[in-house]
Amino acid sequence: MAARLKVTQIKSVISEKQNQRDTLRSLGLKRIGDIVVKEDSPVTRGYVRAVAHLVKVEEID
Repeated sequence: MAARLKVTQIKSVISEKQNQRDTLRSLGLKRIGDIVVKEDSPVTRGYVRAVAHLVKVEEID
């Protein structure tokens, strides 16, 4: 079974660059406390790395 990532937004996008806001939106996060579960892939890892200071990531099986 493929691994999945649980991504939680923990900080606001206010005063962040537009590309970081767009990255959060593409992950499906809109506000603090939102949680999404994504398949673990290089693309998803790249998105998470770009906004690592705004999100918390956990691996789930």
